[in-house]
Amino acid sequence: MNDVFEVNFDTLVGPTHNFSGLSLDNLASHENIGKPSNPKEAALQGLRKMKLISDLGIKQAVLPPQQRPSIHALEQLGFTGSEEFILKKSSEQSPRLLSDCSSSAYMWTANSATCAPSRDTLDGKFHITPANLINEFHRTIETQDRAHLLKHLFSNSNFFTVHSPLKSSLTLADEGAANHTRLCPKHSYQGLHFFVYGRSDIKNDTPHPTRFYPRQSLEASQAIARFHKIPPSHTFFAQQNPEVIDAGVFHNDVICVGNENILLYHEKAFVNTEEVIKNLKELYSSLFNQPLLCIEVPETKVSLREAVRTYLFNSQLVTIGNNKKTLIVPMECQESLAVKSFLKDLLQNYPEIESVKNIELRESMMNGGGPACLRLRAVLTKEELQALPSSIFLTDRLYNSLSECINKYYRDLLYPSDLSQMSLLNESRIALQKLNEILNLHF
Repeated sequence: MNDVFEVNFDTLVGPTHNFSGLSLDNLASHENIGKPSNPKEAALQGLRKMKLISDLGIKQAVLPPQQRPSIHALEQLGFTGSEEFILKKSSEQSPRLLSDCSSSAYMWTANSATCAPSRDTLDGKFHITPANLINEFHRTIETQDRAHLLKHLFSNSNFFTVHSPLKSSLTLADEGAANHTRLCPKHSYQGLHFFVYGRSDIKNDTPHPTRFYPRQSLEASQAIARFHKIPPSHTFFAQQNPEVIDAGVFHNDVICVGNENILLYHEKAFVNTEEVIKNLKELYSSLFNQPLLCIEVPETKVSLREAVRTYLFNSQLVTIGNNKKTLIVPMECQESLAVKSFLKDLLQNYPEIESVKNIELRESMMNGGGPACLRLRAVLTKEELQALPSSIFLTDRLYNSLSECINKYYRDLLYPSDLSQMSLLNESRIALQKLNEILNLHF
């Protein structure tokens, strides 16, 4: 088999990173509404995580922020006049809409798209579909720019197929790779694609949460599998437990994490978890003639509430050079006695997981995003890697240049009430221009 590589794509946190509490089902975001944020530290924390991944020997790509506040989005809402006037009027008439149009939620790249490696698809091409993100208005603003960027990066049609986002319909509500896990003995194998959905508009027998509306539909996941030309024999669909959605698990990656031949999940993760795992293991075994290691975290060890508070499952499970796994968890996991104890037992009982590394992502965590939220995983061949712009891959030199730019152009204190400042818009534009120059991206 040809060499293949796991590649992590992370988006830099933007200069307007703030705590506006835009998603009710995102408990951390809502609990921190109105607090002062530190965009500079948020961006540096995300960049340090990228550096950690790169230092582990994993390919790490850096994507630029999107322009915020989005004057274009505000104009589409009926605000007209000069940019300064638009910011002023939107702040006076609908500060919530201004917050929506200023959100830095695009930094959570796991929601940006779903992809399938070339060795998994019937036409032998790498497929990627930008998510439509229609459940939250502030996230729909991301879709067009994200699709444009992905088409620029994956422009070589000999290797890549970049699909349009699914039709903007609740029946096809798609939140990207946060609800998708690729399982296989090694990255070089043809993978089993594990899709998790929260609801179905067609299946009438699916249970529903009572507090929050599920973000991912079965129909969207099925459509993506078809567009990506994944053989049905290599797909598996499971429904997320409505109880965990109501507890603040708005994506599957808040309650489950997997990589290659390991799946770590909470016992309440799915509807009929025991049956789901049994069927998933049977399918995996039939495809690969070896077992899938499924590690269940019982409620008695780590409660659902504690799992959401610490984002234990929103960790990155990565394969390092000796084919062992490393689990990268947010620092909040070490501040929980229950989670800290579980992680200690995990290392003792499962030698396949060699180490746990803690990472400080406090700014992102306060808005409801841990390590896994910040990255989109892809598996690429050597030739496919060479078809991407080399300038986006993290090196020590790029890390230093990006750090210097962030330190120079980002604020270290921002309130949601500051979003109407014309000076912030100008600062954001300058920062974005400088970052794109450093990344050598012109699109």
